Amino acid sequence: MPRPSNAIATLYRLSWRDWLLVARLALFVVPFRHLVPRLGGTTNATLRAGLPGGDLGSRVAWAVRAASHRAPWTTKCFAEAIAAKWMLNRRHVASTLHLGLMRGTDGELLALAWLRCGSRILTGGPSPCSFTTGATFGESPSHS
Repeated sequence: MPRPSNAIATLYRLSWRDWLLVARLALFVVPFRHLVPRLGGTTNATLRAGLPGGDLGSRVAWAVRAASHRAPWTTKCFAEAIAAKWMLNRRHVASTLHLGLMRGTDGELLALAWLRCGSRILTGGPSPCSFTTGATFGESPSHS
């Protein structure tokens, strides 16, 4: 079993596919109340309009989509948003994870998670605007 410092170092070397797996496993294993602080805590804050790091957000979004399509398991929007958020946090780029709800045409309740960085939506599909935001998590990390 790796020592804690080695385990943390290993986390930083994960591939984009591994980040998706870690996020998916975290959703199954970690109670939500313990996961929230790692998402940046609940907030009503809106991110600044710019995207630090140029096209970094686009590259992270692409990596998450690519890993999602190639993974041998089904990846849902919440795991994708968490993986992208953690990948951006690792690069010291702030983002906000949103959880939203909407009534479908048959009256069923639909849920969606998406990640926004600056004014851009990186994960969550083409139309998260039609969902009512129930919770937001983020604007972490602080630059240290």
